[in-house]
Amino acid sequence: MEIIKYNELAIEKVCEAIKMGVVAICPTDTVYGLIVDAVNKEAVDKIFETKKRDKAKAISVFVRGIEEIKKFAFVNENQRKFLEENLPGKFTVILKKKPNCGLAENLFGGKETIGIRIINNKIISDILGKINKPLTATSANISGQPASGKIKEILEQFENQEIKPDLVLDAGDLPESSPSKIIDLTCEKLKIIRK
Repeated sequence: MEIIKYNELAIEKVCEAIKMGVVAICPTDTVYGLIVDAVNKEAVDKIFETKKRDKAKAISVFVRGIEEIKKFAFVNENQRKFLEENLPGKFTVILKKKPNCGLAENLFGGKETIGIRIINNKIISDILGKINKPLTATSANISGQPASGKIKEILEQFENQEIKPDLVLDAGDLPESSPSKIIDLTCEKLKIIRK
């Protein structure tokens, strides 16, 4: 694992690495996350291996705005209103994905839905803007272990693992936060999956 301290030059390095298919640990608006190019199937496979995640469990996606959400998912009027009122924010919204939406199919765990986030975080926004592609969005931890915003805890989880993330963007400890709230917008009534 290569560890680099956060600065503007580091963002360039992270972007180049993501374009080459590496798994990067980056700060988000909640906890540290495992980030790859969400279009790159091999990179998405590496996230599942790195996290030891069941491939039947979907991984959500970071995008820049509601118009980008509409590229990948069907959005009706009520859903659009919810998105406009609540995003960017600490929500992952579940929507029905469009067929052949251009994202790596192994992201979805065989489901017809997609989890999408628009986050309020300068680092992720800068990366999204520079690589001009959606990113994966899953917490940087081994499955079953706690997610964290503390860099030392993140590094300790991966240090003795056979498969590690390639790159760590160290922005220090993040403000105390839980992972995003997951809201299923595909039901008739809004359904909270994770508080």
